Amino acid sequence: MTAAENVCYTLINVPMDSEPPSEISLKNDLEKGDVKLKTEALKKVIIMILNGEKLPGLLMTIIRFVLPLQDHTIKKLLLVFWEIVPKTTPDGRLLQEMILVCDAYRKDLQHPNEFIRGSTLRFLCKLKEAELLEPLMPAIRACLEHRHSYVRRNAVLAIYTIYRNFEHLIPDAPELIHDFLVNEKDASCKRNAFMMLIHADQDRALDYLSTCIDQVQTFGDILQLVIVELIYKVCHANPSERARFIRCIYNLLQSSSPAVKYEAAGTLVTLSSAPTAIKAAAQCYIDLIIKESDNNVKLIVLDRLIELKEHPSHERVLQDLVMDILRVLSTPDLEVRKKTLQLALDLVSSRNVEELVIVLKKEVIKTNNVTEHEDTDKYRQLLVRTLHSCSVRFPDMAANVIPVLMEFLSDNNEAAAADVLEFVREAIQRFDNLRPLIVEKMLEVFHSIKSVKIYRGALWILGEYCSTKEDIQSVMTEVRRSLGEIPIVESEIKKEAGELKPEEEVSVGPAQKLVTEMGTYATQSALSSSRPAKKEEDRPPLRGFLLDGDFFVAASLATTLTKIALRYVSLVQEKKKQNSFNAEAMLLMATILHLGKSSLPKKPITDDDVDRISLCLKVLSECSPLMNDIFNKECRQSLSHMLSAKLEEEKLSQKKESEKRNVTVQPDDPISFMQLTAKNEMSSKEDQFQLSLLAAMGNTQRKEAADPLASKLNKVTQLTGFSDPVYAEAYVHVNQYDIVLDVLVVNQTSDTLQNCTLELATLGDLKLVEKPSPLTLAPHDFANIKANVKVASTENGIIFGNVVYDVSGAASDRNCVVLSDIHIDIMDYIQPASCTDAEFRQMWAEFEWENKVTVNTNIVDLNEYLQHILKSTNMKCLTPEKALSGYCGFMAANLYARSIFGEDALANVSIEKPIHLGPEAPVTGHIRIRAKSQGMALSLGDKINLSQKKTSL
Repeated sequence: MTAAENVCYTLINVPMDSEPPSEISLKNDLEKGDVKLKTEALKKVIIMILNGEKLPGLLMTIIRFVLPLQDHTIKKLLLVFWEIVPKTTPDGRLLQEMILVCDAYRKDLQHPNEFIRGSTLRFLCKLKEAELLEPLMPAIRACLEHRHSYVRRNAVLAIYTIYRNFEHLIPDAPELIHDFLVNEKDASCKRNAFMMLIHADQDRALDYLSTCIDQVQTFGDILQLVIVELIYKVCHANPSERARFIRCIYNLLQSSSPAVKYEAAGTLVTLSSAPTAIKAAAQCYIDLIIKESDNNVKLIVLDRLIELKEHPSHERVLQDLVMDILRVLSTPDLEVRKKTLQLALDLVSSRNVEELVIVLKKEVIKTNNVTEHEDTDKYRQLLVRTLHSCSVRFPDMAANVIPVLMEFLSDNNEAAAADVLEFVREAIQRFDNLRPLIVEKMLEVFHSIKSVKIYRGALWILGEYCSTKEDIQSVMTEVRRSLGEIPIVESEIKKEAGELKPEEEVSVGPAQKLVTEMGTYATQSALSSSRPAKKEEDRPPLRGFLLDGDFFVAASLATTLTKIALRYVSLVQEKKKQNSFNAEAMLLMATILHLGKSSLPKKPITDDDVDRISLCLKVLSECSPLMNDIFNKECRQSLSHMLSAKLEEEKLSQKKESEKRNVTVQPDDPISFMQLTAKNEMSSKEDQFQLSLLAAMGNTQRKEAADPLASKLNKVTQLTGFSDPVYAEAYVHVNQYDIVLDVLVVNQTSDTLQNCTLELATLGDLKLVEKPSPLTLAPHDFANIKANVKVASTENGIIFGNVVYDVSGAASDRNCVVLSDIHIDIMDYIQPASCTDAEFRQMWAEFEWENKVTVNTNIVDLNEYLQHILKSTNMKCLTPEKALSGYCGFMAANLYARSIFGEDALANVSIEKPIHLGPEAPVTGHIRIRAKSQGMALSLGDKINLSQKKTSL
């Protein structure tokens, strides 16, 4: 152990740019300077001792000239100085001068100023010399009766640390503190005293608690927290004590402090699994979520509720609280709402689904009235999806949900409208009894749909499910209304000509006649290119889409018209009506073709759309039974197959989830004995308070807990060679948003190395938080230096640097040992995630950074290569297993992951097996990675390149 490591609890960090002052000048300042000069000199002395200087000649000077001063700053600095200064001779005996210092301590413990008394008592907690403490014991005891609470609470701490380290100095400490606790009125003093009894004499702590258990609610929150901890530990060690304290925990659920309520609820759940206890704890969590304003607190408590739900026996209790959980939706944060809706959906049952739907419908209506917030659209989408899931699981609810959701089809937010459309399509296919209602509502909102994508979907649904003559006529009426006056080309030319003023026509010159590709005449004015067309809001919607050049919707319309015309022919017997309807449908298709070939739309019609519309015209002209079957039966069967496959997937995932929850114990499973359990094993028998403390300090990592082989030794990076004068190695501990480097530095020479400094620098989005302090290393000594690095985004980072030092007695310049680079693995920040196909496509279109990686591997099987990539990159495959099953020589799959910083990473794997090269030929192809940031795309590509080849074991 180095001197810099074992001396001090107080850490001081100061820049060491200037040369340290000489011992003579410091001595002069300490002897003859004024208070300000002495203060500065004392600071310099403290820093020099922390850096390894001994300065034995200054000890008596400080005792003589600085110790008698009554200045508070000086007294505070002296406490730091006495903490770090060597107090013993090399053979371990106490220095003679320390007797004088001990007398000064005693005087300070009897000082009339409570600050000096209290800070001296705090300092005594850090002393490890029993000879220094022994003369002070009467003064420390006397401080327990001081009038000021600051002195009394620090006296309790001092007695506790002395009792823990040197029990012989104060053997009656537990009894003394118990008597003090009984008579004490101040909350902070009682808390410290009670905390000491918990650790020093638990029986006395329980005796005190039993005398005041009915008054626990009146105590301060800091004392209540300690009481909760004691009850947990006692009941954890001795389960028979539960009945004695469970009422006290129930009372603490009503505490005014949110922290106490949270801890009490967590303790109650571990002590009892009775439905009343679980309900009380869950109700307490829900109140905390609603009342706390901090979103982080809300998310943490929501996670605790979700953990409660995971237990099969608790789920039933939580089902009764679904309506209370939905009160959390009043929070504006989207992440909180998302978790709440998911939790409510998991807990919903046939008993409360009706109430859930009513609340969600109200929330949907609220989103229409709220002024546009950046997350309103996403929240609306979440509500739609939740209602969709409720309707699929409980078909009786669909009739209540559909009318409300259908209003969304005319919404400006295409994402929410697309979700509604998907839901309506599924509902109309599955529930025959709802078809008339859905068709009626669809016809009502049809003319107000603003998005072309939604318009296409609505057309398909109407064309597929309108089965009565009246409905078919209504669809035709709506289409005519949405298309406007026909023929479209002639009516548009008339409108443009009618809108021109006579003087404008004269100034422009004569109109020019053009022949279109269809062989008809189109009049084009020279003004038409410079003058905007008629305002879009005055146009019917479908006409607007067509004039904008979106003719894909025209192909959908042609299919819909064909379907309803074929159905109309089978429903109506009169030949005249049949021909009239067919002729009208064909006229609409012909006028759209005419428009597409003219120069009026912004973009001309594509050949694909022309072919589709022409095919529909041909089908209507012939009306063959085969085409009737294809248009009116096969389409619906395809949808039915798709929905049934989707339903099977959902059932399979639910089954897997339920299997995960129902943990079965096999007869040959090993029995876990609590006394023999290793400290690092994560189990329910562990102390939850200790676990939460470790998690807060960043000392637990799930990966390490799950995999014992992933120990610290696997994360040690060698920084220098074994023959270098200074050997260094680092343990890299990645903890969410920061990296802790624990660097071991070993002096391999026979010289003392002074000002040994670890100098680090970073590449990438990493930032060094503080510069490590310099050390003095004795011959063959070693030290541990910790450095913190903050991480801002998911990308490959490199930490590099060197160790510089001075050799004592050598006249040469500073020596330097260059360190190897430390590469930060981005896999610590990437987690598998899932998204819908629509979201994946949208992100794929939006993300601007792409990295194309060529497959270069020794793996010969396509599926094996895909699984290898998934394992190497922590990504999740979105392509369903059915699509990947079988063997056809090639494979395409979409992968997705999210980083802990909220960054999305997309990948598309396109690979094939070159059969002509033989069965042992490796897989070839490409992997395209897309991300919002350049660093993410490049880092993920580098990771794939490094891990493509399978290592042979």
